[in-house]
This record gives sequence, structure tokens and C-alpha cells, in this order.
Amino acid sequence: MANIDFSAEIRALRATYESIERVSDVETLKEDIAELSERAGEPDLWDDPAAAQKITSRLSHRQSELERLTKLESRIDDLEVLVELGQDEDDADSMGEAATELESIKKALKELEVVTLLSGEYDEREAVVSIRAGAGGVDAADFAEMLLRMYLRWAERHGYPTSVMDTSYAEEAGLKSATFEVKAPYAYGTLSVEAGTHRLVRISPFDNQGRRQTSFAAVEVIPLIEQTDSIEIPDNEIRVDVFRSSGPGGQSVNTTDSAVRLTHIPTGTVVSMQNEKSQLQNRAAAMRVLQSRLLLLKKEQEDAEKKALAGDVKASWGDQMRSYVLNPYQMVKDLRTEHEVGNTSAVFDGEIDDFIDAGIRWRTDNRNAANNN
Repeated sequence: MANIDFSAEIRALRATYESIERVSDVETLKEDIAELSERAGEPDLWDDPAAAQKITSRLSHRQSELERLTKLESRIDDLEVLVELGQDEDDADSMGEAATELESIKKALKELEVVTLLSGEYDEREAVVSIRAGAGGVDAADFAEMLLRMYLRWAERHGYPTSVMDTSYAEEAGLKSATFEVKAPYAYGTLSVEAGTHRLVRISPFDNQGRRQTSFAAVEVIPLIEQTDSIEIPDNEIRVDVFRSSGPGGQSVNTTDSAVRLTHIPTGTVVSMQNEKSQLQNRAAAMRVLQSRLLLLKKEQEDAEKKALAGDVKASWGDQMRSYVLNPYQMVKDLRTEHEVGNTSAVFDGEIDDFIDAGIRWRTDNRNAANNN
């Protein structure tokens, strides 16, 4: 305790908080809350349930942002008082409590600081995440299922609602592919750093000779489409196929042709949905994801044109962005940020915030460097 310079630490906390407060633009935040509160109070709000849900969700998120900021400021004030009292009375218990609270506030500020870096065009959106098994046979399919559980557990830890929209099971074990929504503000900006190729190295549980196996899975993250987005898809550009939903091992779980596959003919983009009960629901869900993918594709094409005009910018995302090694040692390492941990079980149980935070900072640094060139 004697080694902690609380005065210097509290000054540093205030400086960090003030920089976050400036970036968060508290006055605009308050104005947004006032405007959204007025709209939420209109008598005909729920005449359009989808629009009403969007308004109330955004209001709740903005209120949470402001509350998070004001609470942190109060905690810093309270910490300063606690330190003064503890020092005046030479109270070791109070100083111990102050040391614990200091670390807790540092962590909260770090988390809030990362959120302020989410300033991309679609970062505020909810996310649609797709996982596909790659090279590695049954091990890759099993790995895809492990990643699905990892992300769902991560969302559960944060209290983010999720909805699994489509699962395609492999014959022996695991998943060929899966698609799910994360229904929380900034889910896209947060999870988009998870996009890329993930690699697993382990002793294969499916190899009777106990050999080490390397397998791969691809993660795709797209922003969820909104009604205001101008993505119109002519009917003659879409091919619709219907089929029966199926469960693990090919077992039929639906005796009607309720599953839907949409193919966007000009781009070859394919979206399948089978987890809703009716064909109509699956088609609506598939169309929403198809529009989201085409929206992102449109933005990528626009960005590519801008980069071409600005000159060649070296790509910063490699094919393999993260390795999960379970044998001959235990380690998960992000190949972009160099962040690594030895507790692989915790990672697969959804403890990936440090990887995400490092990824967001890495992306921001790369964007800033590209803009300065």
C-alpha cells in the first residue's frame, strides 16, 4: 500500500476520464437523450413496432452511456475522499479498499476508452456473425462449433441477447457453418475485429492414433441492415430455394420445406436460414442478412475505390488472425496484436474481451497510420 502514490494515480484517472468525456461529447449525448425521450413519448410510437423498438433501444443505450460516464466521475470523487480519510486516520482497511477501487476504476476507464474508438460508419449497429469450418475435416467442424459456443458465451457474459439464425451440422461432429445475431448497440464495431481465419492446433479427439491436427475456421462479421439503408434488390436478381431443415447427423427436425436459401445472382452471395418455424420467417431473416452482406460489400467496393485514388495501402489483415494451441503447450495468440494468454479453457468459455480490446486498438492505430500516409 505504501508504494501507491494515490495523488498521482487519481490525477491520472481524472486526465483519462476528461479525455474520454471530450470524445464522448456529453452535451451531444444529453441532446440525443432529450430528443429520443420526446420521440419515445409520442402517442403513436408503437404504430410502427420496428421503428419504436429502434428508438427505445437507442434511448436506453444513450442513457446507459451517460450514466456510465457520470458514475465513473462520482467513483473517482469518492475514491479521493476515501484516500483522504484513510490517510488522516491511518486506517489500513480504508487504504486497502482504496487500492482495490483504484484498480477497478482503471479497468472501467480502459473499457470505456475502447468504446470511444468505435467510430466507424456501421460500428453502432447490431451484428450478424457467421462461422464456417475450413480445412481440417471433422476437426475443423468441431472447431467451428467451439467458436460458436465461445462467442455465445461472450455475449451471455455481457448480457447481450443473441439469436442463432442458421446451423448446418457436419455428418460426424460439429458444424459446417452457423450464423447468429448479437442484438446490442456497437456489437458490429466490437466484434468486427474477430473477422478472419482462426487456427486450432491440438491432439485430434477424432484420430484413433492420437496425432496432432491443425484445423481452420473462418469468422465473418457484418452490420445488421436497418430500414433507412438504401439497399434495394430486384426480385429477378434473387434465386430462392426451399428445403427441409435438418439437425445433427442429417436427422430431420422438420417435415415441411421451411428452410430457405437465397442466392444473389450478380454477386454469388448465398444466405441460408432454417431455425425459424415457418418458411416466411426464414425468408425474412435470410433477406435481412443478404441485405446486410450486400451493404457491407458496397462499402468495401467504395473503400477500395478510395484507396485506389489515394494510392496503394498495404493490407493489414493476414489470412490467419489468431491461433489456439492446445498441444504441445496451451496458448491462444492473436497474430496481429501479439496479445496472448495461456488459459485456453477460459478463452473458449467466452473470456475474449482482452483480445477484442487489443484488436480495436490495433485497428485504430492502423487506420490512423493509413490516414496519415
